[in-house]
Amino acid sequence: MTECRNLEERRSKMKNEMEILFDAVSCNESFARVAVAAFVTHLNPTLEELADIKTAVSEAVTNAIIHGYENYHGYSGRGESQPAWCEVHPGKVRLHCLLKEDMLHIEISDKGKGIDNINLAMEPLYTTKPELNRSGMGFAFMEAFMDELAVESTPGVGTTVRMCKKMNAGAWIKDED
Repeated sequence: MTECRNLEERRSKMKNEMEILFDAVSCNESFARVAVAAFVTHLNPTLEELADIKTAVSEAVTNAIIHGYENYHGYSGRGESQPAWCEVHPGKVRLHCLLKEDMLHIEISDKGKGIDNINLAMEPLYTTKPELNRSGMGFAFMEAFMDELAVESTPGVGTTVRMCKKMNAGAWIKDED
């Protein structure tokens, strides 16, 4: 992974950055999608680029909420309705974006239960929550819609998903080197 490194390593050369910390409740998944879309809008991305980014962010945030914190509200698939403020776990999801030149770096992290076997979790159709009608395609979608994907996780500590996408319109951001 050459372009999509840890955001901390790239801070000295950053050009535009945002970070949002929000509660791990299902209604915030759409907020995260829209926030990242708004962050890149000034680049005049194509509808396809926006759809790819929003889908990947949605999948990563949903994984943090459902699997990291086991917060099922809004995702039961059984027609049950719970208020958005009703939480199972008071966890937070961190969304960090960096736009440098023509590369969008997205990092989504949680301090939830972590992933025991990342390789297994990333296999298409694998899910630990079949009772919630989860398809097991989250990581496959992230990988398909982004140019690079990396997942780091430690059981009992949390998970970080790093994704990168080359934007066609990032010419306004240049290194001053």
